[in-house]
Amino acid sequence: MPREFDLTAATASVCPVCLRRIPARNVTQGGETRLVKTCPEHGEFSTPVWRGEPAFSAWSRPKTPSCPPVTATDAAKGCPFDCGLCPDHNQHTCTTLVEVTWRCDLGCEFCFASAGGPVRPDPSLAELDTLLARVHSAAPTCNLQLSGGEPAVRDDLPEIAALAKRRGFGFVQINTNGLRVARHPEFAHRLANGGVDSAFLQFDGTRDEIFRTIRGRALVETKLRAIENLVGAGIGVVLVPTVVPGVNDDNLGEILHLAASLSPGVRGVHFQPVSYFGRYPQHPADSMRITLPEIMAGLEAQTSGAVKANDFLPPGCEHARCSFHGNYLVMEDGSLKRLSAGRESCCCTPQPAAEGAENSRAFVKRQWAAPQATAAGQPDAPQDDLDAFILRAKTHILAVSGMAFQDAWTLDLERLRGCCIHVAAPDGRLVPFCAYNLTADDGATLYRETTHATPAS
Repeated sequence: MPREFDLTAATASVCPVCLRRIPARNVTQGGETRLVKTCPEHGEFSTPVWRGEPAFSAWSRPKTPSCPPVTATDAAKGCPFDCGLCPDHNQHTCTTLVEVTWRCDLGCEFCFASAGGPVRPDPSLAELDTLLARVHSAAPTCNLQLSGGEPAVRDDLPEIAALAKRRGFGFVQINTNGLRVARHPEFAHRLANGGVDSAFLQFDGTRDEIFRTIRGRALVETKLRAIENLVGAGIGVVLVPTVVPGVNDDNLGEILHLAASLSPGVRGVHFQPVSYFGRYPQHPADSMRITLPEIMAGLEAQTSGAVKANDFLPPGCEHARCSFHGNYLVMEDGSLKRLSAGRESCCCTPQPAAEGAENSRAFVKRQWAAPQATAAGQPDAPQDDLDAFILRAKTHILAVSGMAFQDAWTLDLERLRGCCIHVAAPDGRLVPFCAYNLTADDGATLYRETTHATPAS
């Protein structure tokens, strides 16, 4: 009897060896979807991109494409070779990453930027100010993330944040491993005074063996001190676990429970399935992959159903298969009450991509920063249960999300064209995150090593 399978609409990808553009298709069979593609020179590649429920075909949030209002390149060679952004891109910029250093004080096994080792000098404040001005001109309403390397190795990181605020960025976040703010609480206060609203804190688990495997040392206590110091300075914290099969995929529920116990200072958890680029471009086995539905199912199983896979929704901003999200109210007893509508009420009418980007920017700016009611002091005691619920919802919402970045084996150009998270290359162009970090199996890149020119003044 022939095997049953379903071929979805054809797409395109790149060869993981030579990075040339090649045809691809998503093949679904037995609850698993694989991206299958063949390079005429290097042969066939087949990689799992979706396992389990919700089904690949059912995870959808239709959008009407919307070209970014400012583009810097022409659509000449075809995606992914014209990034800058080009007129064929289908989504506005929601978040821009600006790399302020390529130095780092950790040597993690997995690193998007391959940070550390011999690196070029940090960009000066003047160069960064010029770059920030260009980003603001191209995407004036975007949220900004100061990244690296490890941004906190720069003593002047608070001044960089202040530059960003003066350039008009309403929300400034740092992407950090937390080592420096754990050691020096006064640095966290300097960051807050400089205008940092939120910290995207690398946080892979609640056990030291997890950190030893992924980051090379025991770090649980360090991470907890970092959270304490950031929250004490009035900076909202989002925990960001890199999920690696066999290392911390059994720890998802404990991470979420910890986040809830640290609410309202911890504003969310953003799970990132491991991707194989940057420092780790080697071809991974299927067992080294974990997909978004597996993380959603893992959260349900490991929280005994307190969080359910059906709670989560596809994104309104980036491509549907890039992420999931759900919002919860942390109750006084530590339990979680779902606030988001759940998939059963998801609307399938196409919405403008620009509208999704605007809604996403507004939500991140509101949710990931420290709650204003906490900073200003508690209001008067509530009068009834409804008042109590409304009052708590002002401070104790926990956002739970996941984002699957694409590497050379999983890159789907349909998804890439819907990307709303862009890296500001040193020459000022905005490049979709997964294209900027794309790495062939020999370490060759399309953008990261070809955009190292210092921006002109």
